[in-house]
Amino acid sequence: MRFDIVTLFPDFFTSPLCSGLLGKALAKQIAQVNLVNPRDFTTDKHRRVDDEPYGGGVGMLMKPEPIFAAVESLPILPRREVILMTPQGQPMNQRLLVDLATGYDQLVVICGHYEGVDERVLHLVTREVSLGDFVLTCGEIPALALVNGVVRLRPGTVGKVESLKAESFEAGLLDYPQYTRPAEFRGWKVPDVLLSGNHAEIDRWRKEQQIERTRDRRPDLYTDWVKNSKGDRE
Repeated sequence: MRFDIVTLFPDFFTSPLCSGLLGKALAKQIAQVNLVNPRDFTTDKHRRVDDEPYGGGVGMLMKPEPIFAAVESLPILPRREVILMTPQGQPMNQRLLVDLATGYDQLVVICGHYEGVDERVLHLVTREVSLGDFVLTCGEIPALALVNGVVRLRPGTVGKVESLKAESFEAGLLDYPQYTRPAEFRGWKVPDVLLSGNHAEIDRWRKEQQIERTRDRRPDLYTDWVKNSKGDRE
């Protein structure tokens, strides 16, 4: 899988792309990340990538010409998505990451800056994605989250594939609580059922904990899960 990240700050990605599972996955060529700077495609002596918005307003906008030139310089793979990271996009969630990880060969990710991008950039874009209902200083942060979330779902990144199926959001529920040694720490004990060796009881307890935790912490997810579970039973 190929990622092409259109960014004014390529150095932002240097350390994260070399660290942890993401760094190992890229080293094994499970995915490839290419960084392209719109500033390299400017034609004026000041290499300007921003300008004042028509009609007035606070701040600056990213100009369309360098972004178009940067994206149009890239190869086009058969299954390609051009993504703009913007607070106005669809929320990033696990379902989206699975779709991107399994349905595409190339993700072109445009990182916004300043007050955003010229509206005409959307003619390049096939999907707008948001990290959440808040505003950050740059699009590189959500872009890195997207790359991380997609690459970890690609075959070969995570050692135990089963772990991907039993984590938060995969079944519409939050993950169950987990414990490791010691069996007691500062008076807090590991639940007896996890020490019992009875795997059927452990599975039952974990499912109950998932349901209870989702109901208490994410009522929105719980409501959706109940509705979907009801549909599965009918």
